[in-house]
Amino acid sequence: MGDLPEYYFRVKDNGAAVFRVDTENRQRRIELDQIAVVNVKNGEIKPQGERALTPEDRAEIEAWITHRREVLGAREVDDILRAVDHLNLVTQWAQSKATDAQLEEITDTLLLTMHDLRTILVRKKADRLVGDT
Repeated sequence: MGDLPEYYFRVKDNGAAVFRVDTENRQRRIELDQIAVVNVKNGEIKPQGERALTPEDRAEIEAWITHRREVLGAREVDDILRAVDHLNLVTQWAQSKATDAQLEEITDTLLLTMHDLRTILVRKKADRLVGDT
């Protein structure tokens, strides 16, 4: 059990519950002692109950928040790239497999969605280009 980390982060919406891992007890069981709750978005760290966090606790939690933000950012980009792949699959489906009834069902919604996306992307690209000059 010496390979276990000192801290365990139970991920939840917008953050995590932070636990200290304890294996040094009489029963030799793994015990999780909740020490804090963290919010990844605003970086807030709330000690659990009347507990005071040590500088080591805070350093570990802050390092986890930094890493978690990186992971979530990478996942966000990956999700968008998957959406691009999915749009390509939709294009292929519409061209080769879709029936007239299926196309009638999805065309207006898909066109509005793509128009909205295109409008935002063009505006953001123009803003970046103007910002570069």
